[in-house]
Amino acid sequence: MTVEGESIEKRLKALRQRMDDKGIDVSLLWDPDNEYYLSGFRAISYSRPIVLIVYKEKTQYIIPALENDHAREKAKVDEFFVYHEKIQNRHMDTTYLQPLQRILNELTKDKVFGLELDIVPAFVYRLLQEKGFEIKDIGQDLIDLRAIKDKEEIYWLEQAGRLSDIALEASFANVKAGMSELEFDSFGDSKLLEMASKDYPDHIVGYENWTCSGIERSVMPHLYSSTRRFNENDVIIHSRQVWINGYRAENERTFFVGQPSDEQRKCLQLAIDAQQAGMDMIKPGVKAKDVDIASFKVFEEEGYGEYVQHRIGHGLGLTEHEEPYLRFDNDLVLEEGMVYTIEPGIYVPGVGGFRHSDTVILTNDGCRSITQYPRKLDDLIF
Repeated sequence: MTVEGESIEKRLKALRQRMDDKGIDVSLLWDPDNEYYLSGFRAISYSRPIVLIVYKEKTQYIIPALENDHAREKAKVDEFFVYHEKIQNRHMDTTYLQPLQRILNELTKDKVFGLELDIVPAFVYRLLQEKGFEIKDIGQDLIDLRAIKDKEEIYWLEQAGRLSDIALEASFANVKAGMSELEFDSFGDSKLLEMASKDYPDHIVGYENWTCSGIERSVMPHLYSSTRRFNENDVIIHSRQVWINGYRAENERTFFVGQPSDEQRKCLQLAIDAQQAGMDMIKPGVKAKDVDIASFKVFEEEGYGEYVQHRIGHGLGLTEHEEPYLRFDNDLVLEEGMVYTIEPGIYVPGVGGFRHSDTVILTNDGCRSITQYPRKLDDLIF
């Protein structure tokens, strides 16, 4: 299963309906994930700007020549404009602004443009203003559309979850004192790439790891893996995101090399209980904030509320962290097909950090986790 033209057409149709509802004639899109969502094409680097333009009746791509063959193979769009950076082509378009200027000059000034106002370059915004176009935000509409995953997206999310479990199992099968964080990661990396190559031929698979070991490093939630070596009686947080065809699953476990202290046991069990409270709460019809609050209460009632540093979870799909978020101040009513991480944590100085993360898909009456590596405390002592 790949990103098919039928899926792209459905997404474009939904976006165009949003455009009609807001009186938008043309959407000029900058975010790479939004472009992939609506075209099926993703580049490695966007240092050379790539612009997707969506009209009511057609789509256009402005692309660098470096991406020409790739984009024409993958992108489901109607028209391409190519700019060049070779000296041999200096008589042709050499920046994205040249074709963009021509496109804008051909449009009447009564056209209303939709932009992702949170990310579009100020220069592009100003250019449209100077030409007299009215501008409206289309970014929130894309957030809303992408928040509800279709069957194709859910399939790839499930495959990413499966691969993340395989990777965790391989790393945990080899854990021991004396190995570095990077060495621990490498066992999962190797198995992940082996299984992906075997089970998903001709697809794009990637991953990210973070392993934070020891009392001092584990209380900092976001650290890159390092050459620090595991010591006996270390507390360790291992986080892994895997993606296939762009779609991501997140899988995190806190574990111990050797025996934890009584307080470390208590803290991890609280994190596990808080995660379960979130999983029990999350379902269609519930507000996003209620999931975060239910989890926080588990920590607060045991006197650990001050050690919570972040929300319970974030949306997941094409982007590492996607809106909408599960935060105490978000009144959004959740819907079937949304995908979230459930990852409450506490970070206690002198004791350690404690967090599991699983990726869940909202079903009609609750949620199901697409990451399944064991979560119980006794399964995570090595």
